[in-house]
Amino acid sequence: MSEESGVALESATEDDIDDKPILKPEEPSLPPGEWVRKNLFNGFFNSVLTVLTVFLMAIAARGLLNYVFSEERVWSAPATNARLILTFAYPDSQYARVWVTVGLLAVLTGTSIGLWAQWAGVSAKKLCFWSMNLGSAILLSIVLTQPGVHRDAAGEVLRDADSDVIRKSFSTAMSDRLVWWIVGLAFIGAGLLAWNWLGEMRRRTIRVPSSFLIFGSLGLVVLSLWVVNYGHYAFIDGEFIAISGRTVATTTKQPWTLMWLILVGSFFLGRQIRKTERASSVKGLLNLGWLLSPFVIYWVILRDPAIDYSHVWSTDLPLFLAFAIGGGAVLWLLSYPGIGEAGRLAGVGLVVVAIFQFVAAFAGWYPMLQKVRLSFVLLALLGLAASNFSGERSQRIRFVGVWFVLAALLHYFATVMNAPATVDVVSENFTGGLTVTLFVTALTLMISFPLGVVLALGRTSSLPIFRIMSTTYIESIRGVPLITILFFFSNILPLFLPDGMDIAEFAAIILGYSLFSAAYLAENVRGGLQAIRRGQYEAADALGLTSPQRTSFIVLPQALRISIPPLVGQVIGTFKETSLIAIIGGFDLLRIGNQVIPAQTQFLGIKRENLLIVAAMYWVITFAISKYSMRLERRLGVGER
Repeated sequence: MSEESGVALESATEDDIDDKPILKPEEPSLPPGEWVRKNLFNGFFNSVLTVLTVFLMAIAARGLLNYVFSEERVWSAPATNARLILTFAYPDSQYARVWVTVGLLAVLTGTSIGLWAQWAGVSAKKLCFWSMNLGSAILLSIVLTQPGVHRDAAGEVLRDADSDVIRKSFSTAMSDRLVWWIVGLAFIGAGLLAWNWLGEMRRRTIRVPSSFLIFGSLGLVVLSLWVVNYGHYAFIDGEFIAISGRTVATTTKQPWTLMWLILVGSFFLGRQIRKTERASSVKGLLNLGWLLSPFVIYWVILRDPAIDYSHVWSTDLPLFLAFAIGGGAVLWLLSYPGIGEAGRLAGVGLVVVAIFQFVAAFAGWYPMLQKVRLSFVLLALLGLAASNFSGERSQRIRFVGVWFVLAALLHYFATVMNAPATVDVVSENFTGGLTVTLFVTALTLMISFPLGVVLALGRTSSLPIFRIMSTTYIESIRGVPLITILFFFSNILPLFLPDGMDIAEFAAIILGYSLFSAAYLAENVRGGLQAIRRGQYEAADALGLTSPQRTSFIVLPQALRISIPPLVGQVIGTFKETSLIAIIGGFDLLRIGNQVIPAQTQFLGIKRENLLIVAAMYWVITFAISKYSMRLERRLGVGER
């Protein structure tokens, strides 16, 4: 074994060898001069294009840097209102619930990464490039940023006779930025030193675990809260606090440090579980946890409902037991292997009963709890699928067990959502900002994705009734602007509801977004379905699979894999479209920055700083989604086979 391969083997961790995919080494590196000639100046046209692009990028970067570091910017506005941007008017006395939410997400994220992630690590070659590029970016930023201004003893900007600001000289500005010069040169020097010391072979073969880089970077950010003087900005008891030259408040440092420890601890826990026989069971529980997390976080943790347990014992629990036992018996019979066509007809009958309950509610024929109607809908859906689970006794028992779990969750969340909230807020919305933006996105995707898949299957169905209904819905929704649909569900739909029935503003927003997004998701999935070759259908038929089995196990998985790029585009679009919530009165992320903060007396009319922060938050989240999509596409071989 050569020395280079021995070093590469020593640099790999146990997880790298056992769990992570083996990647071929990267291509040999070209010398810097040859790389520049080959990629940037390999012809007259490319040379002109390179120079022009660099020039335009330098102008754009200089404009952005001068805007961000201008003496006219009031960055204390978004800094002081950080909690307002994140959670709107959530009370300080109950803010611990927000940290419980972040901790729950940290547990789910860390454990999921530990169980599922198959990171191959980052090559030393890339790390050297990143280090040198970061150092170069810092040095260019130092040079492109205009010199600072002179200030008097009171901190006021000095101006000349023409009221123009008096700036420092270029040499003085460069000397004032000596620390950043050292930082930039240190990154460049570290990258060059590692590049020359490792050599060509080790640069391409040595890989640093991605988990170390990610959690280490987050750890450095958390550490900076303790050592870097970001300043203390807050809004407490009606007073704005803006103190520069000190670290952030302890109430900020301690929780974020704890969240980082929980994240890292959950990751190592997931890595340990991954090596056990219970890994598959834990993965199933994690999937269930992610599905339930938006409901648990919003309606249980943040909303803090006041549950009437006397009503639970007298009404809610008996209703659940009646549906759980009665519905379980019905599904047990419908999944009997010999029931045949009668079982399918009984499933259709359950659908008719469920639809009738909602018709009776709108007509006002007789009163009924909403959870009862939803229970009939759930029972009807499982009744339609019962024939696919007919067979061995153990399979039927698991099917009925799924009904028990779903019925329990339905009745529990219906009880929690109907209970009054105990959160003491000054407005009707107990939370807002980034929290509402993320929750609307998550719940919209959870509802619209299965609905979109059903619509896509209906539009490609050979049965005319399903094809016509799906096509009519999709084309009707796509022909109406989103804002019109939001106005309808927020302002007009309540007028059609019968007496005693109302729809909350948040539910109306989710419903409007979900129905709109489902139409576009259906078209994305339909494109994937049409890309499946006819041979796949014939192979499934040759194996004796039924039409639902063929769709569920053969056709749909391949169609969804093909549809990943447009589906991710739809996810990003849905996330950005949540900015329309402000138009119908919701306090989303954009409305906080554009209307709420500029209306404060202390920061009256200040918008640009807030909007820049909001834009940066949108970009970071969408960029992360896009990068994860690219990684998923490479792993699944989208476009390659």
